[in-house]
Amino acid sequence: MADPEYAIDDLDRQIIHALQRDARHTAASEIAESLDVSARTVRNRITNLEDAGVIRGYDVDVDYEAAGYQLHTLVVCTAPIHEREEIARRALDVDGVVALREVMTGADNVYVEVVGVDGNDLSRIGRDLNDIGLEVVDEDIIRNEYTRPFHQFSAETVGDDN
Repeated sequence: MADPEYAIDDLDRQIIHALQRDARHTAASEIAESLDVSARTVRNRITNLEDAGVIRGYDVDVDYEAAGYQLHTLVVCTAPIHEREEIARRALDVDGVVALREVMTGADNVYVEVVGVDGNDLSRIGRDLNDIGLEVVDEDIIRNEYTRPFHQFSAETVGDDN
């Protein structure tokens, strides 16, 4: 969990933006050069951001289909509000679940990203989710997913009040 006392500044934002673009192939020295600071400063800032829980990790972007898992699916579920967080955490233990999002409003309040090799796999995952207290409302096969760095962390917007 992020440290509520840790306030990021413009330099932190720009470092985060660079890491969001491509953390694996971006060295602290490259970030430092682009921001006109030392590599040591960038490394220290990254460590501080990690320690404060602002940077929680570095994810691998997997092409599940290329890896032999044809069914990359978004399962929309409903969980009782008072149990939502506990159930969501338990859902991460279901084989085939790769990501999960809790949604604050509405009946469809848990989005579970799952991966399977066939329909039997998806059926088992659905049953397992149901067994822990999630009601499956909808299932959608994911074709592609696109991400980008948050624009408020870019060099063009740091310091803006917009």
